[in-house]
Amino acid sequence: MQADVRIDPNEEIGFMNLDETDYSNLSTGERIRRLEVEGYVVLPDVLDADHMDRIKREMADAPMQTKDYSDAQTFCLEPQWRSTALAELIAHPPMIAFLETLLGDDIVFTRGLFTRTLSGSPPISLHTDGQPFGSSIFGYEGSCPRLLRVLYYLDDLTPERAPFRLVPRSHLSFHAEANPYVRYKYHPGEVTLCVKAGTALVIPINLFHGTHPNRSRSQRTLVQLGYRPAWAGPIQPMPEWDPERVAAAPAPARRFLQSPNTTGLDWNQPHKPRGMKTDAAAIDPGRWEP
Repeated sequence: MQADVRIDPNEEIGFMNLDETDYSNLSTGERIRRLEVEGYVVLPDVLDADHMDRIKREMADAPMQTKDYSDAQTFCLEPQWRSTALAELIAHPPMIAFLETLLGDDIVFTRGLFTRTLSGSPPISLHTDGQPFGSSIFGYEGSCPRLLRVLYYLDDLTPERAPFRLVPRSHLSFHAEANPYVRYKYHPGEVTLCVKAGTALVIPINLFHGTHPNRSRSQRTLVQLGYRPAWAGPIQPMPEWDPERVAAAPAPARRFLQSPNTTGLDWNQPHKPRGMKTDAAAIDPGRWEP
């Protein structure tokens, strides 16, 4: 049931540019191109109703925190330690198949987040999660030079129920206006995604993104997971995972629960290292082609 949910007039955006792209039949190459060029890609129908219901049941009593700008924006950090069904998403086969093509085989899981955006929540300002010197919000995770967010929607995004918004290609800009520490109320070039429950969205952390308000009477639930290639570590150490929790995690997920400080750092670099390769498909200009 929709309702007259009041949003502070000072928070209003006033427009919505809906992305009506059909993402259902994109090839892997087309998905990679969409992500690398536009800054986002949608993967429909990657979660079934049973898996979503299990996550909601297992997270029903999880302690939730609230954001400083609204009690209607609630979240639980590192929910993979509370819900087996949610922890299984870390190694969710259809997503991992895509990520391995995109990032390579050695992948590090960096962060879990479960959110309930309640009725009346204001918009989330346009921001990036990638902050190269760290920050009070993201710690040093956001300093990783390559890092993705995978967002699993457990409820339909409608125009009224806090749909996702983003500024395409903003991750490519070198301009000062792309400073990753800047936030924007809105941008005329932003687009809005209204996707079905069971959809996954993948974005790089340096894309400007946010949400519209939740004008519906129902909540919008979301699981957000972070991944990076193993070489792309943070600039300062992050807290290590609890070994007991890692040991208790679903077996397929443990591969990704390696140290969050795993890195390819090697300060001493030769100009002519031995065994240099002469080909690399992942940086080939034709990598998006079939």
